[in-house]
Amino acid sequence: MTAKTVLIIAGVLGALSVAIGAFGAHGLAATLTANGRTETFETAVKYQFYHTLAIFLLGILMINMPHTMFTYAAYSFVVGIIIFSGSLYTLSLTNVTWLGAITPIGGLAFILGWVFLIMGISKSL
Repeated sequence: MTAKTVLIIAGVLGALSVAIGAFGAHGLAATLTANGRTETFETAVKYQFYHTLAIFLLGILMINMPHTMFTYAAYSFVVGIIIFSGSLYTLSLTNVTWLGAITPIGGLAFILGWVFLIMGISKSL
């Protein structure tokens, strides 16, 4: 994955973070309140946004310090967003509680992404 691709992915995920957050606050407020999942939805948006920023920073790092570990980190963060935030979004909207069991897998992907980031920096400097 090139730095350009990583930066484009970050841009798309950033736009989606804002759109999903706004839609949750306005268009889905009644559903989230009825399901008692407003806080869960907000957690999903926050983690998506945090890791979108991390992906953006990875893209910048890749311009000056290309390393395979940064690509692995980007993939891990994207997988983490899909599984962690995606499962929380779905849980918030459907109230299907077993989806909470999938969420930690996304959390592990986030952690792995940070480990790959550390490895890439330590091998590049």
